[in-house]
Amino acid sequence: MSIRLGIMGYGNLGRGVECAVKQNPDMELKAVFTRRDPGSLRLLDPSVPVISASEAGKMADEIDVLILCGGSATDLPEQSPKYASVFNIVDSFDTHANIPQHFEKVDMAARAAGKTAVISAGWDPGMFSVNRAYASAILADGADYTFWGRGVSQGHSDAIRRIEGVADARQYTVPIDAAVESVSSGERPVLTARQKHTRECYVVAKEGADIERIEREIKTMPNYFADYDTTVHFISAEEMKRDHSGMPHGGSVIRTGSTGINGENTHVIKYSLKLDSNPEFTSCILVAVARAAWKLHNEGKTGCHTMLDIPPAYMSALSPEELRRSLL
Repeated sequence: MSIRLGIMGYGNLGRGVECAVKQNPDMELKAVFTRRDPGSLRLLDPSVPVISASEAGKMADEIDVLILCGGSATDLPEQSPKYASVFNIVDSFDTHANIPQHFEKVDMAARAAGKTAVISAGWDPGMFSVNRAYASAILADGADYTFWGRGVSQGHSDAIRRIEGVADARQYTVPIDAAVESVSSGERPVLTARQKHTRECYVVAKEGADIERIEREIKTMPNYFADYDTTVHFISAEEMKRDHSGMPHGGSVIRTGSTGINGENTHVIKYSLKLDSNPEFTSCILVAVARAAWKLHNEGKTGCHTMLDIPPAYMSALSPEELRRSLL
């Protein structure tokens, strides 16, 4: 029996989820929900119904897991608790500083409704979080470092597009080479956010917009840009389409640690990703985590969870016997 999925929101992430579902034979896409005019959307599979978001609750009995594909800045803080009271949900909330509060709100809504939710499912937070947990448990005497990029951050780009007067935007996160080299060599420097990354923003302003105000709002935005050296470039829509239409990303998690009676041996654990399409890769994670959410729900585990709480086997379509035989 297929796991019946719904998609809430059909931007880059939603389209990626539709593609990912087709690669998973145990999944079935039942509906796409949108705040736009449903008739304006053209899905890859025209047989899948497109329904107004306001009508989503009517399909509660036909969807096993609803995947929320909105942005972390304004969409998910409202949508995740709302829909966790109706559906089992998965989201990709990625504002690290606000995850504890987001978790509490979603947990309260899901528990009250007897539903299962998984938040912050992606590669960071998500896969990188799991790697940090493994590495820190293994190398108890050590330090963690995470570097992102060079690549387009969907969440940061979305946050810029929400600023009044912005027509389009791309934000690139850029690791500082000297910091990466120091950590990779086994050193344990104490680094601030500003010493690890810079941020480059490419913005298309609406006609007549106050570009000085836009730049100021970007550079002072808490949790996104205020703690980094940020460069803002204003470009035309044609330049955006020509030079910034792709969405590459990637990064690495590094833990350096010592073992031995006197800490005489140094070890470096490194896990890295290089992605041609950030939203498509993130979508694949959301679909795998939706499978885990459904398994958790069938075991009676309600409330909110993260990828730190999920056994790896729950995300796989393979049976435990197949996993032990092929991967262990």
